[in-house]
Amino acid sequence: MRNYKIWLVFIVLLSFFGCEKKIDLNPHKMHWDRDMCQRCKMVVSERNHAAQIINPITGKTYYFDDIGCVVLWLKENEIKWADKAIIWVTDYKTGKWINAKEAKWSTTSITPMAFGFVAYKEGSEPKDVEIIDFNEMSKRAIVLESKRIDG
Repeated sequence: MRNYKIWLVFIVLLSFFGCEKKIDLNPHKMHWDRDMCQRCKMVVSERNHAAQIINPITGKTYYFDDIGCVVLWLKENEIKWADKAIIWVTDYKTGKWINAKEAKWSTTSITPMAFGFVAYKEGSEPKDVEIIDFNEMSKRAIVLESKRIDG
């Protein structure tokens, strides 16, 4: 009888550990022309400018049509997990998902919300244009939006 109780406890404990939800931090499937930008509510359709944020705590994914919307959404909503956010963007050349914080950013492209920033995988960025990192791009997006608001 005692052996039976030990096995029962073991099975119950095993079931609790087996139910742990694994959070997928990889890029999630984008439903082009159906998913809406979390900030501006435009439909995400331009594959070379799309972005997504994954909340590393809950696994919830938020979609965006322009990296400028990502930066402003994080700031405007005072997202507490912003520094831990997993941000994926599409590489301008290949359309493949890359880590936004590791990407290199050009500054003069035409983008859906006219922020002008385009992501490149490090080492594949063009040589004849200004290239900046994620932190600088974020600062410039905030400055650009404040100029738009102030007129």
